[in-house]
Amino acid sequence: MVSDLEKAVRADLQALIKEKNCHGIMVRVAWHDAGTYSKEDGTGGANGTQRFAPESGHGANAGLDIARNMCEDIKAKHPEISYADLYQLASVVAIEDAGGPVIPFRMGRKDADAPQCTPDGRLPDADKRMPHLRDIFYRMGFNDAEIVALSGAHTLGAAHKDRSGFDGPWTSNPNTFDNSYFKEIMKETPESGLLHLPSDKALLDEPECKALVETYASDQAKFFEDYAKAHQKLSELGAVWA
Repeated sequence: MVSDLEKAVRADLQALIKEKNCHGIMVRVAWHDAGTYSKEDGTGGANGTQRFAPESGHGANAGLDIARNMCEDIKAKHPEISYADLYQLASVVAIEDAGGPVIPFRMGRKDADAPQCTPDGRLPDADKRMPHLRDIFYRMGFNDAEIVALSGAHTLGAAHKDRSGFDGPWTSNPNTFDNSYFKEIMKETPESGLLHLPSDKALLDEPECKALVETYASDQAKFFEDYAKAHQKLSELGAVWA
């Protein structure tokens, strides 16, 4: 059952996301909070440490102060929600508002403190290919199929030169969550203004991953089904529950 708190925060997040058209960065802020998880030692994960230095200053988190600052008014209005829940719920609401799948969501993540910030280098580099992606995602506990599914979130938003060194969206409708990312990266060259990064083309390097890209490009329902499961898993990595 959805709590009154979750309903209220969802409504405020949806209003914010619609006003600002900030779907992509809300997915990114949640991803980068949860994506620090290491199954080897249980550190990192969806615990809100991204708001603390030094983690907030890591290169992969450049520009995410924009998303965190946009969430502050909602946090002030609903102080009982943790930052960890707020960031993850913002991502879920953004995906749903953009036409994506409904992602199961569980409230109750506890916030960690600044000493629990993780070291730099735990998030993927866009200029590297499959061996690097495996190092990053396997450390979190994901497999190759989940790497492909989660990469489909690039259907939302755009890269910015001052944050990642790259510039532009991956799809022609960057505020719509669909399977167009997979259709685009299968093309020999990107359409004008769109991105094909090394980490995107990496999904075509392995036959099984390429086959899944082709499946998702032709079957949006299958992509949505697999993405929702992978995103829920991501959103709960390393969480300590109240």
